[in-house]
This record gives sequence, C-alpha cells and structure tokens, in this order.
Amino acid sequence: MSETPARSISVGLFATCLVDLTRPSVGFASAKLMEDAGCRVSVPQAQSCCGQPAYNAGDNADAAAIAANVIGAFEGFDYVVAPSGSCAGMIKHHFVGLFEDDPVMAARAGALSAKTHELISFLTDVLQVDGIECAYDGTVTYHDSCSSLREMKIKDQPRALLSRVSGLSLKESEESETCCGFGGLFCVKYPDISGHMVDAKVDDILATGADTLLAGDLGCLMNMAGRLHRRGSEVRVRHIAEVLAGMTDGPAIGAPAPLDTDKDKN
Repeated sequence: MSETPARSISVGLFATCLVDLTRPSVGFASAKLMEDAGCRVSVPQAQSCCGQPAYNAGDNADAAAIAANVIGAFEGFDYVVAPSGSCAGMIKHHFVGLFEDDPVMAARAGALSAKTHELISFLTDVLQVDGIECAYDGTVTYHDSCSSLREMKIKDQPRALLSRVSGLSLKESEESETCCGFGGLFCVKYPDISGHMVDAKVDDILATGADTLLAGDLGCLMNMAGRLHRRGSEVRVRHIAEVLAGMTDGPAIGAPAPLDTDKDKN
C-alpha cells in the first residue's frame, strides 16, 4: 500500500450476504486492504442483510426493520465499508427514505449514510491510497456493475488501482457499463430476459481475449461466472479485492476446489 494515514480510523466492514455465504475470501481481502492502509477493521456479528431484496420487492416494512438492525450495528464506527456497490448504495441512498415517519431513525439513517462507502471508492477517495504492492500475471477486463457505476459513481477508481498492479494488463470491453442481467430479483422475475442479457455480456467479455474478469459486486460476478462456465469458457472470475490484496491462490468464482490428494491416503 501507499502512505498509511496518520490516524488509525475504525471501520465497520459490512460483509454482505453473498460474501458471507458464498465467498468469504472477499471479506478477508477487503479487511486486509483496509488494515494495510492503517484502519482498524471490525465485522459486527449483529449485522444482517442490507434489506435490498425486501426493498426491491416493495416490502418497505421489513426493509425498514432490517435497516434499523444495520444502523444499530454500525453507527459506532468512523466509517462503514462494503465490498459491493449494491449494498453500499442501499445503505447510502435508500435507508433514510424508509423512515419518513420517524424523524429520530431518519436522522440516524442519515448519519450512517454519510459515512458509508463502497470498498474501492473508500480506498481511493477517502484513504487516498495510490499504490498497491501486489502482482497478478494476467490480462483482465473489468465490469462496471450498475449500482457501483450509477449510484456510487465508481468508474475510474478501480482502474487507477489496477494500473499499479505488477504484471496485470487491463483490456477494456466495449460494453463494460452494460448490465449483466443479474439485478437481484430481476433475474428471478425475468429469467429469459436475464439470460439473454448475460449471454450478450459473455460475448463481450470473450471478445476482449482477457483471461480474467473482475468486478466489485459479487452478484454480478456469480451471474457471469455461471454463464461463462456453462459455455465452456476458462476465463477466471474474481472480485477486484482478491487481486488487489494478493489473495488469488484459491479457486476463482465458480471454479471447483482442487482435490486434496494428501488426505485419506490410508
């Protein structure tokens, strides 16, 4: 990492449901990146979902109850950081509106919103990290997820950090800003449309010739990894945090774990 901040700040890591349940390595990589930059990182056990599935389904009552839990778990930290533009966007842009009839909770939600950031934006825009001490041997292409790009205004930040990774070559796709078709509940409600969208996205990824696909939202990555796998592609899929933290020894997203040939030899 580059310069360490003079003051060690406290960060509550909002791990997200998908990271917690399907890709814990992203959480560990996120914590490492922030700790290397001088932060004290904690993962509150009381945290839960950000409430976005309920919110997108129009269930504002349950979304508000979930948001209240998140607020209580995280409001004591200097910052709240999520390795997901989608979850960070929910907290930052939609929590306050869930409490229109409760001024006290609305104020607490507003205070949390003000200190909530997506991971890569937090590293570059808040901590002003301008260098990464890691290496990655490969050609990567980067997908701009809808929430990161449009809600959180994240575009140049990941590319700035990737440009400093030794051995890494970035190959931009023509449709890097186009939705992959995941969209949370969208892919469940409209599977045919979602399938066509991710197929078009995979065509665009393959056209770059990159051997690795990176992004900052695990939902998008899982969606694209699944389609790439079903189409027989060997493109590796990873969260950008794993590459920046130098934690790429494990299997890529959707790839099978290697067999442990040393086990049960007897």
